[in-house]
Amino acid sequence: MEVFTMVVLIVLISCGAGVLNNYLKNRRLMLTRLPEQDLAAELETLRARISVLEEIVTEPGYHLNQELKQLERQA
Repeated sequence: MEVFTMVVLIVLISCGAGVLNNYLKNRRLMLTRLPEQDLAAELETLRARISVLEEIVTEPGYHLNQELKQLERQA
């Protein structure tokens, strides 16, 4: 094998290894960040749902409906 060919192969292998290393690092980072993003999105959704439930429960008509349902059950 000629010296020039050997040098070219070494450079190509080194570049390929560097690209593969960066790809694996980025993939690992993406996989570790996904659960955090999912949890943040789920938390935001739950906060919105709680807000809606709080609005429903604090309405004056809600308490009146609850009392009417209790009276219907007793009758």
